[in-house]
Formats: sequence, structure tokens, C-alpha cells
Amino acid sequence: MAQGMFDVACPCCDAVLKIDPETCAVIAHTVPVKAPLIEDLAAEVAKLKGAGDRREQLFQKQFEAEKTHGKVLEKKFDELFKRAKENPDSKPPTRDIDL
Repeated sequence: MAQGMFDVACPCCDAVLKIDPETCAVIAHTVPVKAPLIEDLAAEVAKLKGAGDRREQLFQKQFEAEKTHGKVLEKKFDELFKRAKENPDSKPPTRDIDL
């Protein structure tokens, strides 16, 4: 390496750039070695086969939660309404937008 050249790591792609300060130019670059996306094809296929079942289970769980969501909101409203009737003189809590 010549006198005065320095290495800089690219924040975007992690390549190493050799820069000459006299000319303010990139003299050379080294591209980092990337790991292969899929190392074991059989393992990846097994993951994909199980993904359908996991999606179905998650959908059923969310579907059941959505069925009871209306009842939960109704109970919360009734509780807050009851509190408001018990203390009619109390001021409602201030919201961030009211400040």
C-alpha cells in the first residue's frame, strides 16, 4: 500500500475502499464475501411446508380474539360510563392534544 492511502469501510455495502488523499479518489475496493442465502435446501423446504400450518393457527387465534373484541370494548365502555355517572363533577382527563 502506498504512503498516505487509507482504508474506509462503506456503511452501505460493507466494502473496504482504499482512498488516496492526494487525488481524493478511490483507488481500489474489496467486496465483502456474503454468506449463501440457503445453506441446506432440505431444511428450507421443511420450513416452508410447516409455514402453512403456522399461518392457519395464527389466523384461527386472531379470528377468535376478534370475536370477543366487541364484548371487551363494550365492557370497558360500560365501566367508564359507570365511573362517569358516579362522579359527574369530575373533570375528564386531559389529552395530549388538549395542551
